[in-house]
Amino acid sequence: MKTRSAILSPLSGQVAAILLASALGIPALAQDAQGGQTPPSNSAAATQPQTTATPPIPQGKEGFWGRVQPFARKKWVKKQTDPINDRLTELDAVNAKNAQDIKDVDARAQAGIHQAQSTADAANQTATAASTQAQQANGTAVAASGHVDQLNGTVNGLDQYKKVTEADLKFHGGSTILSADDKKQLDDLATAADGQHGFILEVEAHSPLAGSAGIQSSERMAEAVKRYLATEHNIPVYRMHAVALGNAINEDADVDSNGRPQRVRTSTVHIALMENSLAAQGAAPPQGDASSTGAERP
Repeated sequence: MKTRSAILSPLSGQVAAILLASALGIPALAQDAQGGQTPPSNSAAATQPQTTATPPIPQGKEGFWGRVQPFARKKWVKKQTDPINDRLTELDAVNAKNAQDIKDVDARAQAGIHQAQSTADAANQTATAASTQAQQANGTAVAASGHVDQLNGTVNGLDQYKKVTEADLKFHGGSTILSADDKKQLDDLATAADGQHGFILEVEAHSPLAGSAGIQSSERMAEAVKRYLATEHNIPVYRMHAVALGNAINEDADVDSNGRPQRVRTSTVHIALMENSLAAQGAAPPQGDASSTGAERP
């Protein structure tokens, strides 16, 4: 029988051979991992299309682990991620610029809206002021129109008089002495005039005498009537309008059987109290003020 040492000697040689083969196979595996897939065999190449293999990464001082796993190197990772980081930085800059542009556009839009709103408010205020002025102008025009109408009515009513009362005084033989009945009629007439506004007294004197004698006689009678009203009742002289007609026939004279106006046969004075229609619209003053103080009535 062989000895134990003789048996182990061949086994030790085989183990050493296996270890040496493993050490030599590790770089080959690294080369296969770095270059991609193992090239196909001749039979596989005949049946499958040829593909372009990725060029191998240049070898450097990689060390053991660099040859075993090249993807774990920091330089390789940095080389692969630098373009991505640069692209991401560029995208961040573009996004920031777009955000700033959006912000600027929004600010300009807000400023434009604010300006448009301010312009609209100013226009609204201007329109409101114009409407107010138009209303004021319309009110002024209406007031002016009413004032014109009032003035027109005033002008038209200046010479419009209505008869309030009247009296007829008779004188005998051309005398200018007033009888008791004449004074009573004048007193009543003055009392009626005391409550009137804008009144006048029309005094018409008639005489049966012809020519200048009749005119002179009628003037004396008219002056007697005016003198009595001015001294006894304080009637303003400017309110009494007298005319001496002599023996002239007026349209109000009586007519005879033939329809012709009758001639004046007696000395008479006709007095009519006339009130202005415009002045009659005002409020009447208290009774007796003009007669007691002698003040002029409106």
